[in-house]
Amino acid sequence: MICVALPHFAISAEHGQLTGQGLEGFYRAGRRLLSRCHLRVAGREPLPSQARTTGADQARFVGTLRTPSASGPDPDVMIERTRHADGTERITLHSWASRPLRLPVEVALGTDLADLGAIASGTAGPELPAGVHATGLRWSCADGDSSVTAVPPPADALASAGLLRWELVLPPGTSTSLELRVRSEGAGPVRPVGRGATSPLAPAQAAGDSPGATALLRTSIEDLRALLLRDPAHPADTHLAAGAPWRCGLAPAEALVAARMALPLGTRLATGTLRSLARTQGRGTGPRCGMIPGPRRDAGPHLPAGCTGTEATLLFPVLLAEARRWGLADQATEELLPAAERCLTWLRTTVGDGAYVHEPHPDGPARCETQAHAHRAALLGADLLDACGRPGGPGLREWARHLRTEFQRDFWIDGPGGGRPAAARTPDGCLVPHLGAAAAHLLDTGLLGGGTQAPGLLDAVQTGHLARLLGSPAMDSGWGLRGLAVKEAGYNPFGHRAGAVRVQETAVAVAGLAAAGYESEAGSLLRGVLAAADAFGHRLPEMYAGEQRTEGSTPLPHPAACRPAATAAAAGVLLLTTLAGIRPDVPAGTVTLHPLRSAPLGEIGLTGLRVAEAPFSVRVSRLGMAMVEEAADRLQLGV
Repeated sequence: MICVALPHFAISAEHGQLTGQGLEGFYRAGRRLLSRCHLRVAGREPLPSQARTTGADQARFVGTLRTPSASGPDPDVMIERTRHADGTERITLHSWASRPLRLPVEVALGTDLADLGAIASGTAGPELPAGVHATGLRWSCADGDSSVTAVPPPADALASAGLLRWELVLPPGTSTSLELRVRSEGAGPVRPVGRGATSPLAPAQAAGDSPGATALLRTSIEDLRALLLRDPAHPADTHLAAGAPWRCGLAPAEALVAARMALPLGTRLATGTLRSLARTQGRGTGPRCGMIPGPRRDAGPHLPAGCTGTEATLLFPVLLAEARRWGLADQATEELLPAAERCLTWLRTTVGDGAYVHEPHPDGPARCETQAHAHRAALLGADLLDACGRPGGPGLREWARHLRTEFQRDFWIDGPGGGRPAAARTPDGCLVPHLGAAAAHLLDTGLLGGGTQAPGLLDAVQTGHLARLLGSPAMDSGWGLRGLAVKEAGYNPFGHRAGAVRVQETAVAVAGLAAAGYESEAGSLLRGVLAAADAFGHRLPEMYAGEQRTEGSTPLPHPAACRPAATAAAAGVLLLTTLAGIRPDVPAGTVTLHPLRSAPLGEIGLTGLRVAEAPFSVRVSRLGMAMVEEAADRLQLGV
């Protein structure tokens, strides 16, 4: 159970005790400030009764205790522990006894002050010796220090045993509490970005026939807020961390993807993300000029690791162009336009006289999803340049037409049932034929003016074949889209890109299938993810096992998945807004709706969204008819 309010997070087992085992503990900026917090009341551990998260940053653990004065088998004391990501834990004892209780309470504390990488690799050192400090204990080492203070102060503080003790008296039917506060000495309190009144994400809500949809949108927004970070040098700019616990920093491609999927919650997150990444962009001359740097990423058993910097560079102009359609201010667009132009210049320079983007450049394969990203960047980038009176649009469109022609010829593998797109094309022209979720990116074409979608790389017939493949049992696990089809060599239901369900790619497939008119396939994948969300308490991990869904089964968690994860949380927003098919064009003063006519979740109303930086609400009926219920005065309903 992970509570997050970056830069803080806490990891707990469901019994509620912090035992010092595994990853358990309170963390700040990747360092474990407290690893052990073991509670005993009247010499015994509470019997665990319930554990649940009550928000992205908070968990509640309830246990019971039967004291010797109890006359029967019923417990007469309830112990409630409320744990916050920021390092605060409140312990409350409720007495149901018929006489006053005198209860000794002990909390054993300890820490190694290890960083997360050392803990994950099993190289964290032993617990450090404690010292008495103020109303609690303190630990220190060469890498930092931490302390725990208690309110009310303990009756005893034993440094040698790392123990705090209280003698509490509870009259019949009363409660009493004590609070522990974990802090990094000298660091000072840090207010998480998502808790401020200036959160860049609108407090949208969903209501209707599907309770799961209501809970998913609420939890998704909570998780996105919990993962918000400020640019240290420019605190007005916020962006999303990739996920907890493993990736609590800025991952350029994931941050752009999540900001794009979260555009229905406003454009401020997109603005902060674009500004932060523009400052990392390569300058000067050479092959990396204009590129946004990013690490390598595993691509599964059939392809070498890919470069997330390539994906981020192609996503940058796309996010800026679409954010402008959602209502990004002209001033912010003009400010970010030079960085987008550098991305587009990098694209044209990298391709040269050829048709394809190879990555890792220049000797790697041409991946199908990379060509989809490049094609979308060229078309939306050309649209952006034209709208801002900048040159280069016609050249980008001409190259996109050339890419489309070449791709349909070079990447399509004919076969039974109509064929399928290749996963990649090697520099010597050989095709990598396996079917995977990366092909879903071919359906994500991007938003142009007037509520229209940009053309894709596939023609109508090829799009139909791909839609049927993505909706087939080989790809649709019943919980979402598998990363690799079940009959492909190297399939592993737990494989990062070899069979596990990645929520981001499933959401991309749902939105793309819906836009292309394949509602049956889109609806099946959507319902599968909603069912998985129910099993995960509506907090979707970035991935989970692609095992086939059967009657009474639940999705299997992936042991290395981030949860919460920025792309999974933002995917919840995209999945639900896809039901209404909201396509704004704020510069033209219109918003167009393309709802799923099959209404796979029944009636649903979405309120508190933002278009043109004003509240926007829409309702989709059980007949698949959409109606705008609230919008900015200057917006007209497009056709």
